[in-house]
Amino acid sequence: MNSAHSSRPSTAAVALALGLVYVVWGSTYLAIAVMVETLPPLLSAGLRFVIAGLLMLGALRIHARFRPSGDSAERPTAAHWRTAFVVGALLLLGGNGGVVLAEQLIPSGVAAVLIATVPIWLAVFDAALSRRRPSMLAVGGLVAGLVGVGILLAPVDQDVALEPLGIFLVVMAAISWAAGSLYARRAPLPRSPFLGTGIEMLAGGIVLLAAGTLLGEVGRTEIAAFSLRSLVAFAYLTLVGSIVGYTAYTWLLARVPVTVAGTYAYVNPIVAVALGAVLLSEPITPRTLVATTVIIGAVVAIVSGRPREIEATRPAPEGAVMEPD
Repeated sequence: MNSAHSSRPSTAAVALALGLVYVVWGSTYLAIAVMVETLPPLLSAGLRFVIAGLLMLGALRIHARFRPSGDSAERPTAAHWRTAFVVGALLLLGGNGGVVLAEQLIPSGVAAVLIATVPIWLAVFDAALSRRRPSMLAVGGLVAGLVGVGILLAPVDQDVALEPLGIFLVVMAAISWAAGSLYARRAPLPRSPFLGTGIEMLAGGIVLLAAGTLLGEVGRTEIAAFSLRSLVAFAYLTLVGSIVGYTAYTWLLARVPVTVAGTYAYVNPIVAVALGAVLLSEPITPRTLVATTVIIGAVVAIVSGRPREIEATRPAPEGAVMEPD
């Protein structure tokens, strides 16, 4: 998708869409932290994506009924569904599932900062698969990104201690998201990005529900213990985080350069850290500030130093739609 496919959008429309992506996807980390306070993490994440996927597929079916033209009448094939389950497992179980589990252990802002390393892992995997030597700028970005993760793990007496398992889960979530994004580039998917995302959300949600069930979340769930704020956060993630955020992002991809749409990768961690501090009283320690600066700088270097033909066009966790958040 590129701007050649549609008329030039107004500056105000682009600014509004970017603002939605920045705020909505940046806020999903906060919403996840609130959701998992009383809701089972994997089951609630799975139900979220099943509902969002069914709503998106239902909207597409209604649109096709009244305006049966172009991609709106497309139907997913068996190959499309196979891809949806593989991509859904990597992006939603590995990506989003890792984040929801980690946010039981670490602040939402720290999780967002670590998820910002997705472009770094994308560059590493792409270089390995294509056997193309990365630029020195990209190598520098990779090293800086690893330093940023190390800063979060390093023991610092005056700062609040961070749970290593939480850090590990989010790093694995970022790696899983990157692997799923690269697989999706080469796998058969529907022409319609909305149809593709709808079946990926539905498939990934089913996988998350299965994982939560296997890990015993059903037996440990007490519906009477669900808080109103956790339920509101669940609804927000389902309707706003998944559907509104992804719709705005897809609209941007069709009308502006990928480099413009992809600026969410730099902004979302800042939004997440700020919201976590203001609304959840999460501490903004010197370590968090330094790590955030280093990791965002690393992502800028990676994105600036990679060839244009390998630019990622998928939103990153939580990232929404599909973000590991």
